[in-house]
Amino acid sequence: MSTNTKRSTFFTELAGKLDGLREQGLYKPERVISSRQGSLVQCDDGRQLINLCANNYLGLSGDEETVQASIQATEQYGYGLSSVRFICGTQTVHKQLERAIADFLGMEDTILYAAAFDANGGVFEPLFDENDAIISDALNHASIIDGIRLCKAARFRYTHNDMADLEKQLQAAADKRHRIIVTDGAFSMDGTIAQLDKICDLADKYDALVMIDECHASGFLGKTGRGTHEHHNVMGRIDIITGTLGKALGGAMGGFTAARKEVIDTLRQKSRPYLFSNTLAPSIAGASLAVLERLSKSTELRDRLHENTAFFRKEIAELGFTIKPGTHPVVPVMLFDAPVAQKFAARMYELGVLVTGFFYPVVPMGQARVRVQLSAAHTKEQLQTALAAFAQAGRELGLIK
Repeated sequence: MSTNTKRSTFFTELAGKLDGLREQGLYKPERVISSRQGSLVQCDDGRQLINLCANNYLGLSGDEETVQASIQATEQYGYGLSSVRFICGTQTVHKQLERAIADFLGMEDTILYAAAFDANGGVFEPLFDENDAIISDALNHASIIDGIRLCKAARFRYTHNDMADLEKQLQAAADKRHRIIVTDGAFSMDGTIAQLDKICDLADKYDALVMIDECHASGFLGKTGRGTHEHHNVMGRIDIITGTLGKALGGAMGGFTAARKEVIDTLRQKSRPYLFSNTLAPSIAGASLAVLERLSKSTELRDRLHENTAFFRKEIAELGFTIKPGTHPVVPVMLFDAPVAQKFAARMYELGVLVTGFFYPVVPMGQARVRVQLSAAHTKEQLQTALAAFAQAGRELGLIK
């Protein structure tokens, strides 16, 4: 071991900060799952739990059809490319998937990334500079915030989902060459669905572009699951869409940006996460392609998800818990206090239900919660069992009567 004093101090300070998080009840433990992702999961301690905290909205993460499509793609295209796209890392399956995503979303073209974080991290800097303005919802995902930081454009932020404040920011940015409004289509912590119809109207009024992050929307929002823009009937009015293959669309990883051909071609030439990251694994591309084909044929999974969401939202509110209103399958059960959220999640684990406590800085101070995420894979019996556990834990901790 090194005797370097500065180095020893560095590690000692880190250990002290971690101990402080534990003492405050703010340390985030990781649950280890030994099974496939699904409505039921097996943890490494041998316990089987009802899973209410995965982004597995359509239940496809552990679905056998999805798994077999991944295996078939691996057998045909191999394990990986050992390269980036523009050198020798583009296969037929990647081009097929990009075309399928563009068609599914109603856009001209698509570019794939290793992760959705990379899609948002790589979209702004190649397209905008100091002559332009980015106007961002205050609760946008961290990847959007980080992507904007990498860009030299002027930054404006509007109060979450507040159209009056958005208009003020558009007016404040009136002297800029290009203005783009950026918002999550659906917000992962609150389940808020952005008012895209009103946002598009403001964009038209002030000659601005519109970009949405559809990570928590693609595959299940809208009449046929196309996303928030279909939900609000503004398909054709959105300029840039970023999203993920790692949630409803199969649940592995991988991200994308869909837009007009000029935008996508510019990103292929200049987007650093695309140019300098390994190509998305063919197993993921093949499985995601199969998922999109499946979703284009039927809305059965989407319909089942919305039935489960309506049922759970009604029942959890009747138990006496405070939830954020809405129709999205993200259901924030508000507990407000961070240590209480941690205790509640731990007790739910003991009762056979997997939920996670969220608190600052993931959500605003004083807005701690457990976030329930419904899936098409959940059965009515599983949801009833989970609701009984919510009732028991809530009464034990004095949260409900």
